[in-house]
Amino acid sequence: MKRDGEKQSLWQHGIVDYTPVNKATDEVYDVLIVGGGITGITTALLLQSEGKRCILAEAQNLGFGTTGGTTAHINTMLDTTYAEIEKNFGEDGAKLVYRGAREAMDLIEGLNDRYRIDCDFVYRTAYLYADTHKENEELEKILNASEKAGCVSSWASGIPVPIPFTKAVRFEFQAQFHPIKYIHGLAKAYEAQGGIIRQQCAVTGIKSNDDGVVADTSAGAIRAKQAVYATHIPPGINILHFRNAPYRSYAAAFTLKNGVYPDGLAYDMKDPYHYFRTHVIDGQQYVIGGGFDHKTGHNENTEYVFTELEAYLRKYFDIDTVAYKWSSQYYIPADGLPYIGLMPGEDKIYVATGFGGNGMTLGSLAAKVLCGLLVNRETPYADIFSPTRIKPVAGFANFVKENADVVSAFISRRFSYEKIAALVELAPGDATIAEWEGKKVALYKDDNGRVHALDPVCPHAGCVVAWNNAEKSWDCPCHGGRYSADGALLTGPARKGLERIVLED
Repeated sequence: MKRDGEKQSLWQHGIVDYTPVNKATDEVYDVLIVGGGITGITTALLLQSEGKRCILAEAQNLGFGTTGGTTAHINTMLDTTYAEIEKNFGEDGAKLVYRGAREAMDLIEGLNDRYRIDCDFVYRTAYLYADTHKENEELEKILNASEKAGCVSSWASGIPVPIPFTKAVRFEFQAQFHPIKYIHGLAKAYEAQGGIIRQQCAVTGIKSNDDGVVADTSAGAIRAKQAVYATHIPPGINILHFRNAPYRSYAAAFTLKNGVYPDGLAYDMKDPYHYFRTHVIDGQQYVIGGGFDHKTGHNENTEYVFTELEAYLRKYFDIDTVAYKWSSQYYIPADGLPYIGLMPGEDKIYVATGFGGNGMTLGSLAAKVLCGLLVNRETPYADIFSPTRIKPVAGFANFVKENADVVSAFISRRFSYEKIAALVELAPGDATIAEWEGKKVALYKDDNGRVHALDPVCPHAGCVVAWNNAEKSWDCPCHGGRYSADGALLTGPARKGLERIVLED
């Protein structure tokens, strides 16, 4: 199975691209869902089950984006702690968010059981641990707020990973699964109910009219009464691009010499934090460890991040073989909660974005919320997750910080981002930003020695891309658009790839 990176994730092992069965027609559908990850597939299945006639359009293949690169933790303990949620949205808000996370987990388990999906779903106890005095104090606040919100949590005397700690909290009823087997199972169930899946169908724009929406796609126009963007971040330029910041996280799957594998999920309290779990693929058990997150396009040597990650893992684990290493992208919302509902300025187009590191849980919750909104069923989550919500205090500092980074990327990277006077010698597989006849150009040399030249200005909002030498992609440091080495669009919010430049001999 293909995904949006050069490196192979554990979930690609033995998995082929999904092959749809049902054929699309020229009819006007009830709902067009854009995006074939966990959010899009779950939304499509729920709506189809409610009697809606749906079509799902995916620019590549199902699971191509973040769902194919997740580490697949399913949590009610979230990256945005209940202490933070309580501070920004009150005790009732924290309880509501916990309720939603719990319902999302129940939804995943329920769909898994109903459709008999062999996706290794299993409950695990999760552990959050500290190793400094400051972290101890913060951990106590997290425990108190989590208990008030409804989490089944308590102090723990030990953790499942061989890492020193001073205090730890255990959270019961957390879970894990194989994300690609799960969404492929959902896709089969969706098609069995008459749903349509169009892969290799890039949606380049959606326009509303009195009758519904018309989507321009690489496979022709699609007409529907309503539409949902389940693309991790919506395309085009809107306020949500300034309320979410793109980040990359790094993961490795490895085997142990002693054969003693951790039993449970584990997370430290660093910033960025490290996380661990295990999974069995074809009878082989792996530890999955990750961390070292950074803002997309803001690290000049992403390959070295894997070196740092492996060195950290080997410090604590007796590693036999590092079998897989990969990275993936996610979006952090300014105030800590996702945006789910009508896209600002629209009345027929819905969106779900800003899941942070909890995409499996919050993507599933988003599907449930969107389904309720689209079938006119009352949902308690409409206001707290509304994309048009205004919280002047909550997240304001993060909003300013993240968008200061964006402004910096526009200015410094566009006009003085490289001190290169002429084309440089590149090794095969390497890339750089160079100056050629007074113009900036993005250069990549493939394994055959051919040089690909591109305009480095992201067509989304005019920021200049940076080379990701680990995943062999051009990444936009402003809003997270990603492009292949030859400029093809991998993930939005842009609607097209980088412009190619023909270099004459």
